[in-house]
Amino acid sequence: MSVSGAKAIPFQLPDEDRALSPYTGYTRAHWEAVADGLLTAAWRWATPEGALLDLPGRPSASGVRSDGLEGYARTFLAAGFRIAGADGKDPHNFLERYASGLTAGTRTPGANDAESWPLILDHHVQGQPMVESASVALGLMLTRPWLWDRLDGDVQDRAEQWLRGAIDHTPAPNNWYLFPFMVASFLESAGRGDAATARAMERALYLMDTWYRGDGWYADGDGRAFDHYNGWALHLYPMLHAHLSGDTASADRFGPRLREHLESFSLLFGGDGAPIHFGRSLTYRFAASAAIGAGAVTGHTPLSPGASRRLISGNLRYFLDRGGITDDGLLSLGWHGPHTATLQSYSGPASPYWASKGFVALLAPRDAPLWTATEEAAPVEGPGRVLALPAPGLLVQSTRDDGIVRLHNHGSDHVRPHEGESAEQDDPLYGRQAYSTHTGPTSRTNIADNHLSVEVGGVASVRRRVHPLGAEHGDGWGWAASWHRPVFASGPPMVPGLRVESVTVARGRHELRVHRVVGAPPGARVSLTGWATNAVRSELVGVYGWDERDDVRAPEGTAFESWVRVPRLSAGVEGGGVLVALACLGGESDPGLAEAVTGVVVGQGELTVRWADGFETVVGFEPLRVQSG
Repeated sequence: MSVSGAKAIPFQLPDEDRALSPYTGYTRAHWEAVADGLLTAAWRWATPEGALLDLPGRPSASGVRSDGLEGYARTFLAAGFRIAGADGKDPHNFLERYASGLTAGTRTPGANDAESWPLILDHHVQGQPMVESASVALGLMLTRPWLWDRLDGDVQDRAEQWLRGAIDHTPAPNNWYLFPFMVASFLESAGRGDAATARAMERALYLMDTWYRGDGWYADGDGRAFDHYNGWALHLYPMLHAHLSGDTASADRFGPRLREHLESFSLLFGGDGAPIHFGRSLTYRFAASAAIGAGAVTGHTPLSPGASRRLISGNLRYFLDRGGITDDGLLSLGWHGPHTATLQSYSGPASPYWASKGFVALLAPRDAPLWTATEEAAPVEGPGRVLALPAPGLLVQSTRDDGIVRLHNHGSDHVRPHEGESAEQDDPLYGRQAYSTHTGPTSRTNIADNHLSVEVGGVASVRRRVHPLGAEHGDGWGWAASWHRPVFASGPPMVPGLRVESVTVARGRHELRVHRVVGAPPGARVSLTGWATNAVRSELVGVYGWDERDDVRAPEGTAFESWVRVPRLSAGVEGGGVLVALACLGGESDPGLAEAVTGVVVGQGELTVRWADGFETVVGFEPLRVQSG
């Protein structure tokens, strides 16, 4: 999986081992070298006593002091996995530096001096330190025999008092409840638990049960946000608590969910190691492999050791080969290299170091099968698959010959239950109908890719709250469906009675996209866009109901390309109607889409699509049903 013209990183890696790791060349020694290189580079930006790592770059919305704490805490997490996995061996004396930083940062928390850590307050006041408290607590838990147990008692007391700010204040209403959970887990492991720590843990575990929706997937809060937070937070923290504390009851409770999650999540990595570019906080990069590493470490995984290592090392190498690390040895704010559209307002210079969670794999001993077994093919390198996930409303589609994975989104959004739908909060990382390991999404200021837009008075709609209608798969095909109310940025925010029902049927690399528009006002038009890319074949053809086709440029590009082309269909839709299109991403040698479908028959309340190979797909409405054969 080497990359032509791969960018060099500014620290030394071991030679590749293509006998043990025929796909990536990477071994455990490579993981250790990357951890050491990232930590050494980051510590060049530390304050004199090491309490803050003030990495260069644009500050986050939380301010530079919080960003400095973030630098300390998130790199400490990497150091914790690295050193715990080596049974306390610390050849670079990292723990001495983190002990000094902990001592200085907790001396006078909240003070405006060179070292003091900010206080932990409620999430809407000064919340970011609560996020970092979990990394500090987990780092201390991982390295307790070699760091915490050697601290003076007064330093331990100060550190406990600072950490308890996470327990005493209100988290954001999502995965943030796992931050006080991890703080409480550490304090209890250190003999400092009490009724407050027990309540913090019980509260988080109760919420985890309410957020679990099935198919191995959690919603990130009470809404329907399904994204990478499943792997790098919602599965990771409870399983680390269970593993590090020996809590077999929690392992039995959460382990089977992780195993089921990995059944589908392991499909969401391309043949080049890329994760799906979907959801927020993507600058965390190879943290995407954390759930796979945690499954291998705890034994709660459906994957063989060789396949697990293929996935995690492929994911790590994907970003190292594509400029994720700067010439200074730092993780940049972005995806491959710097990329503003990938970021959120809470992203600061040290935010990418949540990638440290990928190093959880180092907790597997050196002689564990994860590191000694020969690499095996990743799921995408097996037969092409279509997998429906009804609980989150997702449809996974992979093709072996080009290594592309596509995720069709008919269930995940970024609208919390108490929020209304506002076009001003349109989020390209959630609102599009499809994502992949090789494309998009385009930015908010460019044309939206993979989007059905209703245009009223010249204003195009966005998709905010997604209402799933179902998802199923059969032999070599699958479907997922949803409906939404089009939302407009100017004029009335919604048109009464206007709604769009959307169905995606995946077969091989083909995507049948069926849309039913209801209640469109006079003069309304509709447009549908496809995959945003120049590097990979992207086709979109109208099968039924479309009038025009053109290509539109997105000059801001995507995280993968500096500028891209987006295919588009359009048609008048006054009153409503059914529209059918075929899309395709990849497959350079395949025949064109025009030959894939021979006809569409529209009847009362349903339509039948006839494929060139004799396959038929029937889509019915009221109630929705999809049948193929």
